[in-house]
Amino acid sequence: MIDSQTSLFGFVQEDFGRLLALLLLCGGLGWLLGFPWSGIILGLLVFLWLQWRALYQLYRWIRFYPNDLPPDLKGVWSALVYNIYRIQVSERRARENLISIMDRARASVSALDEAVVLIDRQCLLEWWNPAAERLLGFKAGDQGRNILNLIRSPEFARYFEQEQYGEGVKLASWVQAGRFLQCELTRFGQNDRIMVAYDITRLHNLEQMRKDFVANVSHELRTPLTVLSGYLETYLDLDDLNPRFRRGLSQMQQQARRMNNLVNDLLLLSRLENEGIRANRQIIDMPSLMSQLFADAEAYNADFGHSLHVDIDSHSNLLGAEQEIASALSNLVTNAIKYTPKGGTVSLRWWDDGKQGYFSVTDSGIGIDARHIPRLTERFYRVDSGRSRETGGTGLGLAIVKHVLMQHDAHLEISSTVGKGSTFTAVFPAERLVQD
Repeated sequence: MIDSQTSLFGFVQEDFGRLLALLLLCGGLGWLLGFPWSGIILGLLVFLWLQWRALYQLYRWIRFYPNDLPPDLKGVWSALVYNIYRIQVSERRARENLISIMDRARASVSALDEAVVLIDRQCLLEWWNPAAERLLGFKAGDQGRNILNLIRSPEFARYFEQEQYGEGVKLASWVQAGRFLQCELTRFGQNDRIMVAYDITRLHNLEQMRKDFVANVSHELRTPLTVLSGYLETYLDLDDLNPRFRRGLSQMQQQARRMNNLVNDLLLLSRLENEGIRANRQIIDMPSLMSQLFADAEAYNADFGHSLHVDIDSHSNLLGAEQEIASALSNLVTNAIKYTPKGGTVSLRWWDDGKQGYFSVTDSGIGIDARHIPRLTERFYRVDSGRSRETGGTGLGLAIVKHVLMQHDAHLEISSTVGKGSTFTAVFPAERLVQD
């Protein structure tokens, strides 16, 4: 074993000493025999042969016996063998460590209840854990097959082809009837993908129970509210009604109307969630709709005194359900007017960039703190409950807007700065745009 601290110059010195000893030995022998130069040449040849022999031993070790101990060589060859062996040991340890980590990672992923699937850039299956066989029905012979040929769902195909993946897609299980899966994709490497799928049947059933409960309760509340509102209206129309009762009945009628609006919004939201929008392929004349929204905004703005503006920078139309789209966009406009202090500015705009269509409403209101923005489209979520009661809001408007946009493959983007105002933008995909 050589000393790792020995410098290269020391090994060269060792080889030079060996060469000098051979030259002196062979040269002296040649001088005794009367052929001094022949002895020196013989010494050089012997030294070269020793170098070639060391090189051959090094080659045989690297080529045929890399896992054995290195040959015992001298001089510079000893330093070379030592460093090669040290690198080999280091690489072997790193490889064993990496294999150990990979085995542990594979064992951990295999133990998950969620399906984990690796998909290459050509959309072919590379690897999956045992849970994928149970949840997705994959078999050993499916390796190398196209994922879209195994999961035959239009919703999954549309989600798979997206450039950026969002919350995932919910699918009815094709392996077990009555069960539901959530599939989420993530890109990595050279456009490879990893898919995680998990069973959300319990969550789906709980959500369905909640929807059914809300729908049933809303239907049941409609009849007593109608009766109550009818009697209140009748009593308030009496000329000889005691003034002391008129004030109380008026407040009751106001609250009954507010509750009726809440029930109507709940029923609409329930319909959007359970039934969707059937007639969603009508051509909506967007310039005409923008003009109508602006006219309605001017009428609603009479009590607020805002400065209203409208910009129609695109003549593209939309494919969708006109009544629902008009209602959703009108909701954004009235919210901007309602939650902007008097004398503010509200701007409506419709435009496209050739890839997507955009409807935006910008106001100069008080703005919304960033921590509230992710939850604004949740039902009944209120940034300021006191202000919402003042304006008569139900807390369901943006939830309805979100579901209408989802039915049209669109989404809502919200940006806001406290004290400067907010912008609500409905973003529609290119396949929903129709050129005029």
